[in-house]
Amino acid sequence: MLEELTEKIQRGQDLTEQEMGNAMDHLLAERLSDSSKAEFLSNLTKKGETDEELFSMLLKMDQFSRHIEPKCNGTIIDVCGTGGDNLHTFNISTTASFVIASCGGFVAKHGNRSVSGISGSADIFEYFGYDLDASEEKVTKMLEKFKIAFLFAQRFHPAMKNVAGARKLLGSRTAFNLLGPLTNPARVKNQLIGVFSDEYLERIISILKRNSAKNIMTVRSQDGLDELSTTSKNSACYLHGGKIEKMVVDPEKLGLRKAVLSDIQVSSKSEAIKAFLSVLNGTASRPMIEVTMLNAAGGLMVANIAKNFPDGIEMTRQAIESGSTYSQFKTFVRENGTYEKIKEAEEI
Repeated sequence: MLEELTEKIQRGQDLTEQEMGNAMDHLLAERLSDSSKAEFLSNLTKKGETDEELFSMLLKMDQFSRHIEPKCNGTIIDVCGTGGDNLHTFNISTTASFVIASCGGFVAKHGNRSVSGISGSADIFEYFGYDLDASEEKVTKMLEKFKIAFLFAQRFHPAMKNVAGARKLLGSRTAFNLLGPLTNPARVKNQLIGVFSDEYLERIISILKRNSAKNIMTVRSQDGLDELSTTSKNSACYLHGGKIEKMVVDPEKLGLRKAVLSDIQVSSKSEAIKAFLSVLNGTASRPMIEVTMLNAAGGLMVANIAKNFPDGIEMTRQAIESGSTYSQFKTFVRENGTYEKIKEAEEI
């Protein structure tokens, strides 16, 4: 079956939703070789995935995944990116997630280890003693109590191991790079999503709108980051109230200082840990703090907490400067990690 579908896309023909669903059944199962899966994915990338194909893949990934159903007194969001910008910035979305939680938002942070970057979100949580293999029940209670929890992609998407070999064979981006941020195990309907190409700013919103999304903001900096950045203006699409608004987010017009990429880049995991912690405790450089504030502000908007970017930036500034963000983080680690690692990180 997969061979027939591969031949169809080799001819430049698009697959129906059902055909792509059938293809995913083969991709996410063990029985086929990595080479046959790689051939399908390679040809799909060459042809170009349609929104219908991506939506079908999204539904099937969700079907194969583990889920949590937390009962939170507020909107649950995620803040993540597709990755692959290869610009080696510190863990901006992970840092912003703790700021958002300290401002009252609930963040089901979905992520993985780093593939192309210096440090992934899983690397940060693991460093502080977080159990990446935590059960669904434990993660659910954590999110309900602390307003933040980490959902390790490998733990919640076990079937993805069956396509890992094919992706490694290819060594290049496939549809799964796009799908990762769209398949949060908490089935969030409100997200801030960084993308690797302007092409997907509107397309991802269109796909998620078909999946009952509510507030979605897709972003990409004009100098290539899959984040909101203070190093340049940012292109964004914002689904809110059923309408899609295109906007340019100019950090300087928001009162933030224009930075350069080197201000927010790291060259090692230890530098990534130091940057993460120093933003939370307010001792980081101004560029690192402000790029975190900008992304956290976007998260607060999709969480229905901030009305706009100026409102969200002021909230995040107060949270960091008052120490409430760092206090929230320390409380989280005390009960869900190894508290001694905070002191160790402070001395890096």
